Amino acid sequence: MNHKAGTNPAPTRRRALGLLGAGAAALGFATRPALAHEDDDKVLTEALVLRDPDVPVIGNPDGDITIVEWYDYNCPYCRKVAPELRQVVEDDGKVRLVLKDWPILGEVSKLAARLTLAAKYQDKYLAAHEALIGVASRLTEPRVRELLAGAGVDMERLNKDLAANAGTIDAVLARNNDQARAFEFRGTPSFIVGKFRVPGVLTMAEFERVIADARKAKMSR
Repeated sequence: MNHKAGTNPAPTRRRALGLLGAGAAALGFATRPALAHEDDDKVLTEALVLRDPDVPVIGNPDGDITIVEWYDYNCPYCRKVAPELRQVVEDDGKVRLVLKDWPILGEVSKLAARLTLAAKYQDKYLAAHEALIGVASRLTEPRVRELLAGAGVDMERLNKDLAANAGTIDAVLARNNDQARAFEFRGTPSFIVGKFRVPGVLTMAEFERVIADARKAKMSR
């Protein structure tokens, strides 16, 4: 069964756990198997994937394991996984969560991503992100702006910051897209956990397991 492009439904438990196995999706940033583009060595550097200075990070900034999430604000699976992932990050206490907007579900998704990234210039990124990822219905442009205003974002300043920083914001989105394509992700949400590639939704228990596996892999290097 084919699912709508841009969404990664929850995998079956057998498939999800298979992704967490030692050989299933392990990544070595220096020696990656079967990636899609000749330019991957430039796109998939560890610095750009894990520590892009223009990409927001939440959780523990000094954590020993990094989770990178590619998501779209209009993706129902992204909304479903968001509170559980946040809970796992909070409970663990040693995880960096890197949030990579990947707006692949239309123009409203692109607008939502650009406005949310612009909100960081007034230190409102997290409030904007949580306002948009926390809704249950499909977003429209008026609804996006309503939610951001309701989250305490200064909308007049937001518009100015978006215009002034459009080049930087669009470059972030382009890098996020290039990375997702190079990792051969098929939709949102998709994750890197340590050096494991995890496309699709995981439960809290499965996130906890892949984090533990990532720590073991790190210790065994």
